[in-house]
Amino acid sequence: MLMNAPKPKLYTRLAQSEAEIEAAQRLRFDVFYRERNRAAPEPGCDRDMDRFDAFSDHLLVFRQANEQGPGGDDALVGTYRLLRQEIAEQHGGFYSAQEFALSPLLARKKDLRFLELGRSCVLAEYRAMPVIGLLWQGIWDYVRQHSIDVMIGCASLEGTDVARHRPVLQFLGTHCKASEDWQVRALPGLGIPMVEDEAAGADLRKALRIMPPLVRGYLGLGCSVAEDAYVDRAFDTVDVFIILPVAQINPRYFAHFGAPAG
Repeated sequence: MLMNAPKPKLYTRLAQSEAEIEAAQRLRFDVFYRERNRAAPEPGCDRDMDRFDAFSDHLLVFRQANEQGPGGDDALVGTYRLLRQEIAEQHGGFYSAQEFALSPLLARKKDLRFLELGRSCVLAEYRAMPVIGLLWQGIWDYVRQHSIDVMIGCASLEGTDVARHRPVLQFLGTHCKASEDWQVRALPGLGIPMVEDEAAGADLRKALRIMPPLVRGYLGLGCSVAEDAYVDRAFDTVDVFIILPVAQINPRYFAHFGAPAG
């Protein structure tokens, strides 16, 4: 590869058509299924899709195909799914309510506006580029546009071997557990404890070494986590519920993304 080769130009915006939503679903399939060598949910399927796609907003990052600016041949390289509370309530609730009991939290915080983040993925060859940063800028612009107070969602640890994820779970449950006022539990009978042994402590170095970059990013912003994790065998992950009130975001990020009222 030429050392002076021009870097691809990247930009972000919301999906504007059904075709772009389908492109996001194909990108998710490539990352969640093909890259992980998982079988498709149905024979011949080449998209990761569910009923929530139809009423969510889809944030996209594109690579420009030429120097003339954004156009129809640009390649989709990253995506995030955004679901506002008022829209979710019109369609039976949030996606994460399939794993976690959200109703008590939403009732306690009934004066706040929630946004669910989900289905985050970036093509492997673009993960060394600032795609995640662009996605977060897009999310933050969306948060300010819609006066969102709290971001929530499931962050996934790949694979269902809980023992392998124990250092991360132990660390998160020890140092990042949500206060009682913000606490969420997995659905009855379906949760596993984040902290297996209160006396065991948490190995920070090991946890950070194996922690997915997305989870590290949430921690940097100032998130907290639910008391339980959830083993999603259908998706082959262990899911951690993330809670990120806008008021608790680390202020140093505002210099880059913009102040909450900006």
